[in-house]
Amino acid sequence: MRRQLSIRARIVVGAGVVLTVFLLLAGYALDRTFTDNIRSAHYQRLQSHVYLLLAAAELDAGGGLAMPAGLAEPRFSLPDSGLYANIANPGLKEEWQSLSTLGLDVPFLRQLEAGEWRFTELHVGGRTYLAAAYGVKWATGPRAMPLTFAVSEDEREFRREIGQFQRNLWVWLGGAAVVLLLAQTALLGWGLTPLGRVARELRRIEAGEQARVQGVYPVEIAALTDNLNGLIEHERARQMRYKDALGDLAHSLKTPLAVLRSALAEPATLAQTVTEQVGRMDHIVQYQLARAAASGSAQLAPPLAVVPVARRILDSLAKVYRERELAFELAADPHCVGRVDEGDLFEILGNLLDNAAKWAGSRVRLSLSNEGRALRIVIEDDGPGIADPSAVLQRGMRADERVPGQGIGLAVVADIVAAYGGDLDIGRSEQLGGAAIRLRLAK
Repeated sequence: MRRQLSIRARIVVGAGVVLTVFLLLAGYALDRTFTDNIRSAHYQRLQSHVYLLLAAAELDAGGGLAMPAGLAEPRFSLPDSGLYANIANPGLKEEWQSLSTLGLDVPFLRQLEAGEWRFTELHVGGRTYLAAAYGVKWATGPRAMPLTFAVSEDEREFRREIGQFQRNLWVWLGGAAVVLLLAQTALLGWGLTPLGRVARELRRIEAGEQARVQGVYPVEIAALTDNLNGLIEHERARQMRYKDALGDLAHSLKTPLAVLRSALAEPATLAQTVTEQVGRMDHIVQYQLARAAASGSAQLAPPLAVVPVARRILDSLAKVYRERELAFELAADPHCVGRVDEGDLFEILGNLLDNAAKWAGSRVRLSLSNEGRALRIVIEDDGPGIADPSAVLQRGMRADERVPGQGIGLAVVADIVAAYGGDLDIGRSEQLGGAAIRLRLAK
């Protein structure tokens, strides 16, 4: 049989996938945010270099550029330093470039409108530059000269900072993912420990080393273990009932068989003896089958609506006892339920109501109610009552031989009630004056 992934494996795999996706998205967001911030910081530095050029620039009497031999930023004076400057004077078709541009084809922004700032990336010769430029109107004498101050920076420094951040970011995120997965696996193992204990106890039960689940478990599992214990006890009780029924059946049939065997020596009374003993054996067999078939407590069964079952039985009995004009009364909450097998409920109500109808003068009353988690059943009649309650609970015993019956109904009911962990009481009805049978089936 193909096995599915264990709960532990499912949770670990699912958590790993979710954590991986989360960290990837978080890393991507952090990387994009850091990249944008670093780019913004580089543009701000380029802007400050533009201001440096503005402070250092001068125009001579003819409007030509006059720049000092050195600038405050030393990288402008170092060839191929990565930082480059350009001042365009389109009026005189001249440009000034920093010494760092010697021998290089560095791109610059030119001819911007006065007061216009521009920040962008420029590409040339397979290299990328971050560029900033500012356009001004420079007044010199009676005229104003349009100038564009531009600074370009090799993107390698920018990429180096981004690369270092990305390496650190993914190393730390990967380490955090490993630590979180290990911690989650450890916590998961601790959290699933009770399930492992339950599984081990069930294996010991299967091996016959213990009779029931004995451990104390968290509330989420306690209901399961309680139901498992109930199911185990229910199954053992069922097996015991079958075993006892077979043993009792074999024991009970010994006497009728012995009587039949001895009757063979008396042909004159053989027919009568055979009839009596066959009837007795039939009663014994019916009783033992009914007792063995009792389902017992059904903790895992859904709640059963008991009123419809009661109405069906009362309607059937009303037809059976139509000639006696008996009044069958039902007093019950329409929402009354019980965790009881429907067949067992038919057996209980059918036997008790039929007995009540046999003895009743004119009225039979059935009351159904829920008391906490238990189902309470009361059956009353206006007959003579039961003089010896303990006797009628014994197999084959009847309160009056003149009333037809097999004498096993109440005994079967008593066995079923005991299987449900309930109790049965036989007394006298205060309202109707006859017998009152009160029983409770635990849920």
